[in-house]
Amino acid sequence: MRGEICIGSASFLSFVALLLCIFMHVGQINTSTIPRGIAMAKVNVSGYGNALYAALGDPIQGLYASNASAPLGAEAGLRNFYDYGLYSYCAYLEPPQGICSNHSTANRFEPFTAMTSDMIGNWSFITEGLIPSVSFRNSGSLGSQSNSAYYLLLLGTICAGLAFLLGMAKQTITFLASSILAILGSIFLLAGAAIWTAVVHKAASVNDLVVGSSSSPTPLGITISVGNGIYLAWAAFACLVVSILPYMTSCCTYRG
Repeated sequence: MRGEICIGSASFLSFVALLLCIFMHVGQINTSTIPRGIAMAKVNVSGYGNALYAALGDPIQGLYASNASAPLGAEAGLRNFYDYGLYSYCAYLEPPQGICSNHSTANRFEPFTAMTSDMIGNWSFITEGLIPSVSFRNSGSLGSQSNSAYYLLLLGTICAGLAFLLGMAKQTITFLASSILAILGSIFLLAGAAIWTAVVHKAASVNDLVVGSSSSPTPLGITISVGNGIYLAWAAFACLVVSILPYMTSCCTYRG
């Protein structure tokens, strides 16, 4: 009976880890309810117009898009919110009014590039002069690191899935294989989640920037925060780590 409980708990934990990874992967693939609610990183630029007004002193016209379905990266206007998933990013005037970019494997996290490519006329030129050389502007570094993190998370997802499937076979050799896969998957998920967390916190240095006079500073109006997709990755890592012990115990004690 104890052996069945051990086997069942290992299978349950690896299945939960796999399920969490699947939800992480579907974030921002489209604007429907579940994908829209999951993102690796969230960028709010709704206050940027106020910052431009404080810096320039002139009315800000044509900065934001009026059509939520206008194409991305075509100078059709800035959106209020940009949410990043592993395969694409979506931009919204107000959720669910938005549009997603083309899907690509290992979608790169490049918020500054996405933001300026949506700006009309000379707003992108002004923005480049207004925002100093902080990590937020380093699209090459942010994109490269998020790209690498994707493959680590993908490998972790595959390992979690294989650990669950092999563990269902209830053989000593399959429990051994599940133990090894759970260990490898935990390492991959840990590395991928850590890199994504570091990338978002690095880009979030823009949150503290201000414009205007020193006597009356105005926040830049761009804020970056960790999305719940990263929390799903950390939770999947925790579940897979905990599954290692019952898998190893089953490997050493199970008699089929």
